[in-house]
Amino acid sequence: MNKKTLSERDICSKYINPSLEKAGWDMKRQVREEVSFTDGRIIVQGKLYTRGQSKRADYILYYKSNIPIAIIEAKDNKKPVGSGMQQALEYSEILQIPFVFTSNGDSFVFHDKTNTSNNLETELSLDAFPSPETLWNKYLKHNNLEEPKAKEIVEKDYFVDVSGMNPRYYQQNAVNRTIEAVAKGQNKIILVMATGTGKTYTAFNIIWRLWKSGVKKRILFLADRNALLTQTKNGDFSPFGNDIMHIIKNRKIDKSYQIYYALYQGLTSTDEEKNAYKEFSKDFFDLVVIDECHRGSAAEASAWRDVLTYFDSATQIGLTATPKETKDVSNIDYFGEPVYTYSLKQGIDDGFLAPYKVIRITTNVDEGWRPTKGMLDKYGHEIKDRIYNLKDYDRTLVIDGRTELVAKKITEYLKATDRFAKTIVFCTDIDHANRMRQALINENADLVAKHWNYCVKITGDDEVGKQELDNFTDVEEQFPVIATTSKMLTTGIDTKMVKLIVLESNIQSVTEFKQIIGRGTRIREAEGKVYFTIMDFRKATNIFARPDFDGDPVQIYEPGPNDPVVPPENPDTTKDPIIDGEDWLPDDFKPNPPDIDIDGDEGKVKKYYVNEVPVAVVNERIQYYGKDGKLITESLKDYSKKNLEKEFCSLDDFIQKWNDAEKKEELIKELAEHGVLLEALREEVGQDMDDFDLICHIAFDQPALTRKERANKVRKRNYFGKYSETAQKVLNSLLDKYEQEGISSIEQGSILKVKPLNEMGSPVEIVRAFGKNKDFEQAVKELENEIYNIA
Repeated sequence: MNKKTLSERDICSKYINPSLEKAGWDMKRQVREEVSFTDGRIIVQGKLYTRGQSKRADYILYYKSNIPIAIIEAKDNKKPVGSGMQQALEYSEILQIPFVFTSNGDSFVFHDKTNTSNNLETELSLDAFPSPETLWNKYLKHNNLEEPKAKEIVEKDYFVDVSGMNPRYYQQNAVNRTIEAVAKGQNKIILVMATGTGKTYTAFNIIWRLWKSGVKKRILFLADRNALLTQTKNGDFSPFGNDIMHIIKNRKIDKSYQIYYALYQGLTSTDEEKNAYKEFSKDFFDLVVIDECHRGSAAEASAWRDVLTYFDSATQIGLTATPKETKDVSNIDYFGEPVYTYSLKQGIDDGFLAPYKVIRITTNVDEGWRPTKGMLDKYGHEIKDRIYNLKDYDRTLVIDGRTELVAKKITEYLKATDRFAKTIVFCTDIDHANRMRQALINENADLVAKHWNYCVKITGDDEVGKQELDNFTDVEEQFPVIATTSKMLTTGIDTKMVKLIVLESNIQSVTEFKQIIGRGTRIREAEGKVYFTIMDFRKATNIFARPDFDGDPVQIYEPGPNDPVVPPENPDTTKDPIIDGEDWLPDDFKPNPPDIDIDGDEGKVKKYYVNEVPVAVVNERIQYYGKDGKLITESLKDYSKKNLEKEFCSLDDFIQKWNDAEKKEELIKELAEHGVLLEALREEVGQDMDDFDLICHIAFDQPALTRKERANKVRKRNYFGKYSETAQKVLNSLLDKYEQEGISSIEQGSILKVKPLNEMGSPVEIVRAFGKNKDFEQAVKELENEIYNIA
């Protein structure tokens, strides 16, 4: 047998697998082949999207289930034995795997990250692959986990889910690093995981393994919302069984359980004698887990800290998406450096979190507005003479026209995309949230007349709004669609279907900003939620540029006065479905005079309200972020030209790769991963241009031909003359379809089953007109070559 003729898969089955079996690896339990460990980044193209390539390892070897220890990158025998090492090392960093191997079937190259000497890489014969115990013991020694008790803890099994659900790679990393820290005696631990990445599920797996090992017998799980406690107990933590779990309510303490759930507010009180947590002895709990620990534990005087200080003999694990509260106070000061971090940016790159677009809207009053001398507001109060700007609006000064403009732009976007897309509008305070709700129901009178709860205010003071919160977060419930709020929805609420986040609040904190962005990061691909949009009226998205923010937007769009509110790459903006003539509103929807003494100080006006200030949109700038997450300051055309020139050294090189591509769609997808967004470019350059011509025009200054012009050139060349009459009809139909829909439409495997070809006969009859199946495939390939003949 000539080894050089074998495929990569043959090398795996004939050489690598026998080596692993000989070394004592269980091929069913410890070895997984062709493991895709990411989903592939979502790349948004207008209303369409595609997935980038997922990361896939040829082999991942596990000491035990969900405890990966080695990775192998396989190559065919034409390549050197170590040719896959760089890719394997990249994957090992992501997966936090210590032992890295490559093989071409002749031998292995072994990169040992636990080796502190200069001899990091060695070559091993096929018979010398190390056993599971050898690698595991090396790992334990390197991480100071050899002591029997520590070894017992880190080797404890994960929960086996009968449904087949397993932790994602980053959840494995988080669990394993935490378990190792506990095994080494670390008592304060923090995990940083972006919103939407499954912190509670991760916490369950940590607690399960520690509880099963017997090292942590009584556990307290702290949160700040009742809904989170019930959701946690009945959801991810249900395998523990209700007999050992208990939610502490009304400060009533029952010491007969093993796993407790509590609100920190429910354990503490301003009256020292009513602090319920003190009914437990200081050493009652072995483990305290604090969900969303950014909420208070960073502040020395907080209720979190009181509880944690009391139970200081317990191991304490904090979970958060945003570890730092301010520049001066940090959870890290209390817990230490995170044992593992999984960022928003990484989650988006992996395809586990939804990417986002940004629409920045600036009005003519945003830079400043000054009242005329002695000017009164609409309630007769003299407005203090000074310059008011964004930080004042809706806090100390209300401009009705600005509120109405914001509501109009939100509604314009929803009408142009999806009027039932779940939307959160973050306002400066409760009064602002109420006025924004009134402005939005005015703009959406047709739907509000039919559905009273199309738009609701969800704030801490509004019982009706709070009752609607469950409906708003329910994937199955259509209403409410729009929620106006101030602080209530910033954190801890699982809003899976939110597609539009509106920033009408002056957000300065990166912590708060990340929490707000996190409301949209869930992906619900089956329900059509794969990305979300941020509409910014307060320049809050400037926070993207700060070094302590870790996830930049796909696109930033600033419409001008006459521009549509939907970014130009979204073509569906022509139809306004509002019902003609329905401009009435019920009396109870009319704005009421606000409580201007909202803080109870009758001698001082808290806000001025003016309604005679003309407000309009300004700016006409569209900005995009590149694949590296940096703002593209040049034109999209110039930026794309540079990226295309990196991919193709010449026009001939591009044409060769285009013609060689089995499916053009795959090449376009690959270009999108490299930052070439053809759908956005098409809006700028020409709607009817073929992808081929778009690239030729942008990168190589070729004439900009439309699909129709290309199709007509083929028709004029009388290319079809060599085929039978039936075959000519088929090819003409394919050419028509290309002209209408593009090249990808005729590359589909099901092309013979759709109109108009399915009306010409069965797939077998159509193919028979060309001869055999390979003859039909060759004819289609020749047609493509004729279409892209640039002569």
